Amino acid sequence: MADQSPQNPEAATIAPVTEPPLLSWSTQPAKARPLVTTLVIVFLVVLAALVYLLTYNAIFTAIAALILYGSLTQYFTKTTYEFTDTKVRVKYVVNKIEKEWAQYRSYYADKNGVLLSPFPSPSRLENFRGLFIRFAGNKDQAMEIVRQKINYVPDGD
Repeated sequence: MADQSPQNPEAATIAPVTEPPLLSWSTQPAKARPLVTTLVIVFLVVLAALVYLLTYNAIFTAIAALILYGSLTQYFTKTTYEFTDTKVRVKYVVNKIEKEWAQYRSYYADKNGVLLSPFPSPSRLENFRGLFIRFAGNKDQAMEIVRQKINYVPDGD
C-alpha cells in the first residue's frame, strides 16, 4: 500500500475535474414499454428455438441467442445521458461515450430522441458516426440545450 502522506506527493491521487451537468437522466426502454418487451422476448425465444431446430447444436444456439441479446442491450439495460456545458456523456452498462459539443454540426429530432450528427448536412454515415440521445419525458429540456449547443436549423424542427 502506498504512503499517501504529504511527504510523498507521488502517492496522492488527483481527482478528475468534472463540470456540473446542465441536464442528466436515465432511460430503460424495456421497462417503459412492457408489452413490446414481452413481444421481443417471445421473438428471441422463438428465434433461438428455430436456430436449434435447424442446427441441433445447443452451443451454436446459445451463441446465436447471446449475439441477438447483445444487439439489444441498449433496449434492455439502463442508459444514462448527461449534458454539460462543453460535453455530451452517455453511460451504457459496459462503456461510456464522452464527446465535445463542438464535434456535432447538425441534429435530427424525432418522438423518441435526437440524433447528433458530425456532418453539416444529411449523410448516410450519420447512423454510424452520430450519437442518438433517447428522451425520457424531457424532450423540451433536452432539445433546448441541443439547439443552444449546435448552431444548425434542421428541416421540420
